[in-house]
Amino acid sequence: MNIAVNTRLLIKDKIEGIGWFKFENLSRITRQHPEHQFYFLFDRPYSEEFVFANNVTPLIVNPQARHPVLYYLWFEHAIPRALNKLNADLFLSPDGYLSLSSKVPSMNVFHDLSFEHFPADLPYLERKYYRYFFPKYAQKAIRIATVSEYSKQDIVKQYGVDEEKVDLVYSGTNESFKPVGEDVKNRIRNEFTGGAPYFLFMGSLHPRKNLARLFTAFDQFKQRDSSGTKLLIVGMKKWWTGNIKEAFDNMTHQEDIILPGRVELKTLNEIVASALAVTYVSYLEGFGLPILEGFHSDTPVITSDVTSMPEVAGDAALLVDPFSTDSIASAMTSMANDITLREDLIKKGRIQKEKFSWQKTSELLWCSIEKTLEQIS
Repeated sequence: MNIAVNTRLLIKDKIEGIGWFKFENLSRITRQHPEHQFYFLFDRPYSEEFVFANNVTPLIVNPQARHPVLYYLWFEHAIPRALNKLNADLFLSPDGYLSLSSKVPSMNVFHDLSFEHFPADLPYLERKYYRYFFPKYAQKAIRIATVSEYSKQDIVKQYGVDEEKVDLVYSGTNESFKPVGEDVKNRIRNEFTGGAPYFLFMGSLHPRKNLARLFTAFDQFKQRDSSGTKLLIVGMKKWWTGNIKEAFDNMTHQEDIILPGRVELKTLNEIVASALAVTYVSYLEGFGLPILEGFHSDTPVITSDVTSMPEVAGDAALLVDPFSTDSIASAMTSMANDITLREDLIKKGRIQKEKFSWQKTSELLWCSIEKTLEQIS
């Protein structure tokens, strides 16, 4: 079979959440299924590291799709032409987007429907695009894969698709996340926080990541903190507007927030493993990779008690109400002061992490692809 894949989020040194899902799964699937030919469709010059096997042919399809108008041009005009030229049997899109203009059978992966629940978090054109096209993508797809039971039920409810059409393929996490020694922890703390312990947030600085409340909660925590604890925010300031900026500007302990921006993966691994705790208190997630990254690093986790996060965390994290700064601040105080609690969560995290791996994910995703191929053959 000729399987064309939307790989536009595989960008050297700039891979984030969904990009890692693509990288980890496609690297395994292509190597493990040499009987199929894969065509990777990039929207810009690509790195050879993404050509995972001899059965992968990379192609650049213009224009670069990084704006709703360009999404439309890419998926509704450029992609159909490419699929026809390739004589593709299947179009696989791991970031959810499909081409309504193409007659090629399609399968996609929906990670979450946050734009349906919190549309105001997105710029006007982005949310209009998502809320218009994604319901149509759900109907167009032969099958849909998604990364949590929460997201599966949300897709079924929001878009009225048959539950049997949606396959659950939990995410995994990068194997480079692992515990580090005290020498590394001391070096990282000295480099980023002047030697102080720190809570950590890492990811896109998007409104649904709840940074505004995290900042306010950290201010409340600092009123009772005597150890000079910092809050390290790792990620690019793409969405640093509105409530996020306002909450930061109004902080009493603003000097205790460290904003290094984006860091290379090796450094990020060490930062996670050296943290007092991961603080990941989004108000909606389709999965929540940083939870697993904390578990793999022997770092305790504070996360939200809503959407997919309890599903991923199990009993191995402190769960908080993401809409309550008191709840978040209280958890930070407990984590900072209770060594027994931290050790207990670390032990539970070692057990919980074994439920998830990219190999398991890739096998489940391939099963979903095979079901799709069977339906169209």
